[in-house]
Amino acid sequence: MNKNYTIKISLIVALGGFLMGFDASVISGVVKFIEPQFDLSKIQLGWAVSSLTLTSTLAMMIAGPLSNRYGRKLILKWAAVFYAVSAVGSALAPDYVTLVIARMIGGIGVGASLIIAPMYIAEISPAAIRGRMVSFNQLNIVVGISVAFFTNYLILHFSQLDKQWVSSLGLDVWQWRWMLGLESLPAVLYFAFLFAVPESPRWLIMKERVQEARKTLLKVVDEKQADLDILAVKESLKTENNKSRTPLSALFKPALRLVLLIGITVAVVQQITGINSVFFYAPMIFEQTGIGTDAAFSQAILVGLTNLVFTILAIIFIDRFGRKILLLVGLSGVAISMFLLAYGFSMDAAELNPWLILIGIVGFVASFAISIGPVMWVLFSEIFPNYVRGLAISFVGLINSGVSFLVQLVFPWELDAIGSSATFLIYGVFAIIGLVIIAVLLPETKGRSLEELEKQLIK
Repeated sequence: MNKNYTIKISLIVALGGFLMGFDASVISGVVKFIEPQFDLSKIQLGWAVSSLTLTSTLAMMIAGPLSNRYGRKLILKWAAVFYAVSAVGSALAPDYVTLVIARMIGGIGVGASLIIAPMYIAEISPAAIRGRMVSFNQLNIVVGISVAFFTNYLILHFSQLDKQWVSSLGLDVWQWRWMLGLESLPAVLYFAFLFAVPESPRWLIMKERVQEARKTLLKVVDEKQADLDILAVKESLKTENNKSRTPLSALFKPALRLVLLIGITVAVVQQITGINSVFFYAPMIFEQTGIGTDAAFSQAILVGLTNLVFTILAIIFIDRFGRKILLLVGLSGVAISMFLLAYGFSMDAAELNPWLILIGIVGFVASFAISIGPVMWVLFSEIFPNYVRGLAISFVGLINSGVSFLVQLVFPWELDAIGSSATFLIYGVFAIIGLVIIAVLLPETKGRSLEELEKQLIK
């Protein structure tokens, strides 16, 4: 097994996750500026944040089938193009509508890369290290989130300096434009790096290009294992006759009932517990404790770093302890942290303890990052059979993104209408519900080949 080659290819493909994390999180520093700039209502502000997720939701639904027809690699290249166009368009937006349109273009890239990158990595990785390899995508997402928090803070810091170069670059006036425009650089790099990536061997086998698939597999595993993998994929595709398009109705056959229920449950729970409320509005949440803008932005960096550290721990543990135990431990931590935040924000303004809120937010992010954050995409890449994998991941990804869109859209309104305490209490209740369902339904998937899992889960 050639781990170095697999790691290199997985890291390149997972750069799409970095762009997704950066694109999604950079808006957390922008909302403070665009709300007064464009005189936005709370729902308009929520729309500016969530519009990216709306189009990513739609892109997820078609990304899988398109990748089945045209290949995983081509779809990822187009995702890089959409990221770059969105970054430039957002930075130069003259009005609110243009900003929203530019972010919606970026959402297409987010949806495509979020679906195809983990799918591709799962299809090229040996079973023994698949969990860690797929988790690279989540790792890059959290790196992107952390970098976005950090660059937002740097831009805010530089904008306050009394220097000629600051005014020459417009940093003192257009902080939010610089925050959004920086993404164009990694987007161009991602597009260039993808030329070094081979096509997915499983997709090549689906297209009856077996020799090309074997050539790629030999860079990952030895000759005997490559032949075994090819035979296993061929066997799993027999009943579907290598069709590149699978009707949506195929997902609702009785044989897929269990895996679809598991997929939908995990997809909903990951977002309905409020992770993107924290990532997309972190400075806004911290400012409610009265600590000031600079401190709020710096604490957002701590959130990003916590996310990064615990995601790395998840990558270390996911193939050692398994997917299910991480989910159970992590969701328990999510619930406890949300109840702590609900208690903290229930205090009067004079009694509110900023440290308690910080502990609650950091605890929530740590619990999420070591469990359902990276584990969800690993599960999605494992539990669905090969002949519907692209469509199924797109479908549950659609649900995941749809819930994320609604959470982001209403969060500013929720804070204004029902308050922070009630909002976080609701998130905690959803975490408990998800914990119970996952404990009952989810089997362990670690160390099993995709074909073995298909035989176990598909009746």
